[in-house]
Amino acid sequence: MPLSRSLWVLLGATSIVFHLSLIFSGLVPNLVSRPLHMALALPWVFLFASQGLPSRVSGAIFSIIGIACCLFIVLNESALSDQYGYLSGSLQTAVAGALLLIVLEMARRAISWPLPLVAGLALVYGIWGQHLPGEFGHPGLPLQSFLGTLVITEGGLWGKLTGISVSIVAIFVIFGAVLNAGEAGQGFMNLATAAAGRLKGGAAKVSVLSSALFGSISGSASANVASTGAITMPAMTRLGYPKRIAGAVEAVASSGGQIMPPLMGAGAFVMVELTGVPYTGIMAAALLPALLYFLTVWVGINAYTHRYQLGALGKDDQPDLRIVVITTLFFLVPFAILLERMLVGGYTPQYAACVAIVAALVLLNFDSQFSFSLTRTLKRLESTCISSGTQIATIASIILCASIVIGVLAQTGLGIKITSLIISVSGDQLWPALLLTALACLLLGMEVPTTAAYIICVSVAGPALQNLGLDLLTTHLFVFWFALLSTITPPVCGAVFIAAGMVNENWLKVAVSAMALGIGLYLVPIGMVVNADLIRLEQTPLLALIAAAKTGLSLSAIAYGVIAPLKTWIRILLAASGFLLLLI
Repeated sequence: MPLSRSLWVLLGATSIVFHLSLIFSGLVPNLVSRPLHMALALPWVFLFASQGLPSRVSGAIFSIIGIACCLFIVLNESALSDQYGYLSGSLQTAVAGALLLIVLEMARRAISWPLPLVAGLALVYGIWGQHLPGEFGHPGLPLQSFLGTLVITEGGLWGKLTGISVSIVAIFVIFGAVLNAGEAGQGFMNLATAAAGRLKGGAAKVSVLSSALFGSISGSASANVASTGAITMPAMTRLGYPKRIAGAVEAVASSGGQIMPPLMGAGAFVMVELTGVPYTGIMAAALLPALLYFLTVWVGINAYTHRYQLGALGKDDQPDLRIVVITTLFFLVPFAILLERMLVGGYTPQYAACVAIVAALVLLNFDSQFSFSLTRTLKRLESTCISSGTQIATIASIILCASIVIGVLAQTGLGIKITSLIISVSGDQLWPALLLTALACLLLGMEVPTTAAYIICVSVAGPALQNLGLDLLTTHLFVFWFALLSTITPPVCGAVFIAAGMVNENWLKVAVSAMALGIGLYLVPIGMVVNADLIRLEQTPLLALIAAAKTGLSLSAIAYGVIAPLKTWIRILLAASGFLLLLI
C-alpha cells in the first residue's frame, strides 16, 4: 500500500476509534468531543478530496489553521465554559472568525456553494442586521457575544446538531461502511433478485428492492444510484427497457433510501433531537409512509409493463438459492443484532449499532464460500477506514454549516419573524401554510442536501405549522419528505443526473419519467397530514394499518392512472378517484 494511502487509512481508523470510544467512555465534555470531530474531518475535505496543487496547498493551510483552532477550544474548554459565550481578547475573536470561515469553506468544498452561501448571509445578517429597516431588522448584538455564542458555547458550531453528528450519525456511517466493505451489498442484490427477478418488469423491481435495502443503511440517493444502479441499469437496458425508464426507476428507487428506516440519511437522528421523540418512535412513524412510497413505485412499474415490454431477468442472471441465503446472512445478522439490542435490550441506537459493528467486523473475514483470506480482510478494513473517514467528514461539513444558520436564527429571532410571516401570508389556514412550506423545502432542497434543507426549513416553518394545529411529528416528517423532492424534480435533480449519465440518456427525459414514477414522494406527505393515524404505528397499530391500506389504494390508483396506457377518461377517473380517496 502506498505511504499516502496508508496515512489516510490510519486517519480513518483513528476517526472510527474516536467515535466508537465516545460511546463507551462515559461523559466527554461537548466542547472537547465536538471540536475533535471537526478536526478529524478537516483533512478529508481539504486534502483527501483536493485536486490540483493550488487546491492542496490552500487545503493544507485551512486544515492546519482549523485543527489548531479546534485544539484551542479543546484545551481551553473549562475556561471558555465560564465565559458564557462572550469572547475575551483579540486571540479568541480571531479563533472564532477563523473557525466560522473555515466551516463555510469546508462546506463549499464538500457540497458546493449554496449552503455556505445561506450560512454566510446568516452571519452577515447577525452582524449588520440591525441596520435593516422594518420588522426584519434586529436590535443589534455585540460582536464578541454574537461570535462567542456561535463558537465557544453549544449555541452554534458545537450545538445539538453537531452532537448528533458526533455521537449517532458517525456510528451508523461506520456501520454502513463495514457492511458495504463485505458481502452485505451483494446480499442486498441477491435477495432482491431472488424475490423479484422472475416477475414482470423484474429487473426494475430488483432495483426497487435492492435500493430500499441498500438505502436503509446508506441513506444517500447518490450512493444508491452509483452502487445498485451500476448493476440494475445495465440489466434493464440489456433486456430492452427504454433508457429513460431504466434511469428513472433507479433514480426514484434510490431516492427512497433517505426515507427508509433505520437511517433516513441522518434525518432520523436529527428528528430525535429536534422533536424529543425516541429513535424507535421515529422509525415506527416513518416505516409505513416509506413502504407506501415503494408500493407506489412498484405499481408504476406494473403500469409501465403495459406500455413497454419490460421483461423479467433471465435464469442466468438469477443467483442460486444457496448463495442468496448465505449472502443475505451477511447483512441480516448485523441488522438483527441492531434491532434486538434496541427493541429488546432497550439500549440506545448508538450502543446497539456498536454491537452490530462488532458482528459485521467478524463477518468481514469471510466470503460467500465461508473462506478466510487475510489479504482480503485487510483490503476490506482499508475500504472501511477510507469510506468512514470521507462520509463522516461530508456529514460533519453539512451539519456544522447548518448549525451556523440555526445559531443565527436563535440569537436574532429571525426564525420567529419568518414563522409569523408564513402564518400571516397563509391567512391562518393550514393548507396554504403547508403549500408555502412545501415550496420552500423544494427550493431550498434544490441547493442544499436533504438533511440540511430539512433542518433549516423545519426551524423556520415548523413552529408556524404547529401553531396552525399540525402535530409535531407530522410537521417534521412533512418537511423532511418535501426536502427530498429535489432528488427527482427539475431543475436540480441529483439522482436523475447521475442515473441519466450512467445510461447515457437525456436527463430531462429521465426526470419526466422519474416524476411520474415517484409521484408518491409528492403525495405521501399529504396523506400523512390527512390521515394522522398513518404515522401512529407504535401507538395504534390497527388504525395505522387501516390508514396505510386506504392510502396505498389511493396512491396505486393515481400511479396507474398517470402511467398506464389507458383511455383518457379512464386515466382521469382513476387519478381523480385516487385523489379523492387520499383526501377523505
